Amino acid sequence: MTQVISGSGHHVDATTLLLEASHVTMQFGGLTAVNDVSLNVHAGEIFGLIGPNGAGKTTFFNCLTGLYKPTSGEVRFAGEVLPPQPRLVVRAGMARTFQNIRLFHNMTALENVMVGMYSRTKTNAIDAILRLPRHRSEELASTERARELLEFVGLSSAADTLSRNLPYGDQRRLEIARALATDPKLLLLDEPTAGMNPQETRQAEELIFRIRDLGLAVLVIEHDMRFIFNLCDRVACLVRGAVLVEGQGDVVQNDPRVIEAYIGTPPSEEPISDRGPAGTDQNEGSADA
Repeated sequence: MTQVISGSGHHVDATTLLLEASHVTMQFGGLTAVNDVSLNVHAGEIFGLIGPNGAGKTTFFNCLTGLYKPTSGEVRFAGEVLPPQPRLVVRAGMARTFQNIRLFHNMTALENVMVGMYSRTKTNAIDAILRLPRHRSEELASTERARELLEFVGLSSAADTLSRNLPYGDQRRLEIARALATDPKLLLLDEPTAGMNPQETRQAEELIFRIRDLGLAVLVIEHDMRFIFNLCDRVACLVRGAVLVEGQGDVVQNDPRVIEAYIGTPPSEEPISDRGPAGTDQNEGSADA
């Protein structure tokens, strides 16, 4: 199996500050969905974001990735202020998946991954129409790289299958492959195990570890507590749009405020972070303000 993810070959320093969100606030009329949130993610780190439904997690993701322009606050990536434009955010090195699968269902798995590469291609529409040599060369390279990424996520045999015909777990992995095709430094995953069975959840955990081991940082929203605390270096809990607590997983999961606001069961009665197989604590829905 190929180990090539980044065409540029990222060399990471875990002390490098990659994402810096400072005092991000998002208001919709009189509703404050995200309230003065400040978070940092370092290169090569897996950072988890948890919280009850409606806590503002996905809205915060939308602020980071340019889908929303924050009412106030600032988002910096690799030291530069990010403009609220998704295309420019992707080019800066940030890619994401969504709560609800957003594949091109009438395209094959291979074609879906190739779509992700268009943010990095250099040839234009005229090159494509005239089938100029530089376009053909770039198209061949894109096809090869797409196949590498499908192999990396375990979907090499599904390259020519329409995405709508793939099993649910495979569709989730295909979304990750498409995001990786943009050559990111930071991958944002919005509930990547939602709806998965235990085996698929373990596979997702292993895949995220492999992505991290190849030099990417990962910021993940998830309701599965066993999964998130097994996976993440640091975790932040959002409640009513604000950060309730942030820190290493064992600190967060044992914080009485988190237990009261979200987990609901004292860790002494139901241990979570045992480094064992990821579980399926998915009693929360996917809606998030």
